[in-house]
Amino acid sequence: MGALSGCSSQPPAHKAPTSIKLHTKAAPRLLPDVAPIALQGSYASRPDVMAQVPDMARRLNLPENFVRNALGNANFLPSVPRLIMPAKAGARSNWRVYRSRFIDATRIRAGVQFWRDNAQALQRAEREYGVPARYIVGIIGVETIYGRNTGNMRVLDTLATLSFDFPQEHPRAEARTRFFRGELEAYLQLCASNDDDPQSIRGSYAGAIGLPQFMPSNIIKHAEDYDQDGHIDLFGSQVDAIGSVASYFKAHGWVNGLPPLYDVAFDQSRLQLPTLLAPDIVPSFTPQEFADLGAIASGLPAGSTDKLALIELQNGNAPSSYYAGTQNFYVITRYNHSSYYAKAVIDLGEAVERAMRN
Repeated sequence: MGALSGCSSQPPAHKAPTSIKLHTKAAPRLLPDVAPIALQGSYASRPDVMAQVPDMARRLNLPENFVRNALGNANFLPSVPRLIMPAKAGARSNWRVYRSRFIDATRIRAGVQFWRDNAQALQRAEREYGVPARYIVGIIGVETIYGRNTGNMRVLDTLATLSFDFPQEHPRAEARTRFFRGELEAYLQLCASNDDDPQSIRGSYAGAIGLPQFMPSNIIKHAEDYDQDGHIDLFGSQVDAIGSVASYFKAHGWVNGLPPLYDVAFDQSRLQLPTLLAPDIVPSFTPQEFADLGAIASGLPAGSTDKLALIELQNGNAPSSYYAGTQNFYVITRYNHSSYYAKAVIDLGEAVERAMRN
């Protein structure tokens, strides 16, 4: 199924919800203003954290008691800093092993059912945003197996842990600490604006929420009331999840009708692999420049000037796999900054699409 060429240039407006549902069931509403108890592992016992309450409340325009109660009831989770660390430098990745975690019969069957249940919404998202159904199906399948695994850690705890105790040995510790502090603040704003108890919502070890595993700031910016029932519900509404993923892709520069990847062949006589790999996943070479450096993308439309990136997927001690990535491959990596992740999304979506035909 190709991308539809007739999608509107302006995405439709679906952002007039009466509320955002952050929970699978009726979550507890805001608790009374009761001072948190400073238990071991709780941030109520951390003066450095609690001293930030007045400034945070002022900047977020939230009641100080709300922020104090939320942070004071957050707990440090010792497993989270370990989970957030990248793989050890020098170890070769293995695309085949990575792929096997996501492309299996269980996930494909679940994807077929998800597609059949939501065919109309997927067609509408493709028409309105230009994002083919297979890539939306691929994202939601890789993230949560279509809602089967949305995470079981309290979002308040994970975001507090990553805001106040991010592992300093991480190569990007300062930037990631700022990122998660922003997500914690966005989460508090979401809970306050919807009268939800911040302790009630569960998600991933990184604080991602719902079927599409949106971070709190992305819920604010990109989540859609796509079923138009007056609520954005990323747990209970598969249709809202579909529209939200399509909205996210479009906002990050999805190009209608452009494949995310092309196969690539090498001309060994002029191959300049280090130069081709230097920009990583950022499309930086015109097709002619790509070819001049010894990489020929197959299947390009005649006269294409869309920029390409050489994507390397390591296979352990075996030779790497290579592809020519486009702007749309780069867009998928904005969801998770990994070429392995993006290729798994593509492969799962295509596998589900093939199974739909059988």
